[in-house]
Amino acid sequence: MAAATPLPDPAASIARGVAIATVVATLGAAAIVLVGGILTLTSGLLVVAGATGLGVAVALRIGAGDRLTSRRRVTIAVALTAAAVALGQLGLWQYARTEGGVLSPLEYLAEVYGPLVLLEFGVAAFVAWATAR
Repeated sequence: MAAATPLPDPAASIARGVAIATVVATLGAAAIVLVGGILTLTSGLLVVAGATGLGVAVALRIGAGDRLTSRRRVTIAVALTAAAVALGQLGLWQYARTEGGVLSPLEYLAEVYGPLVLLEFGVAAFVAWATAR
């Protein structure tokens, strides 16, 4: 008996893929604020960044189906993931300001998280790239 080839999802579209991936990216940014700000688990930020990259790429694959070329899918996934991590970093800074912080965003992130911020961007982008290919 031959294996059945999966039929393309008729509901798949670029807009649907980007919309679902944007929701996942927003949840990833919120998770960065939760883990890094409220729970103060700095090492967990790398896990959240990687999970965000994975989630965004998978959501884009599922939502857009075969409507996107590999190159466009990777570009969109990496861009959305980087935006999510950046939004999460700004959220961490805002959370620190509610607790009396007075530093600018770059000063705060450099002082509190240092190179971890760059590692988050790197891990998130790499996972998004590897998953979206």
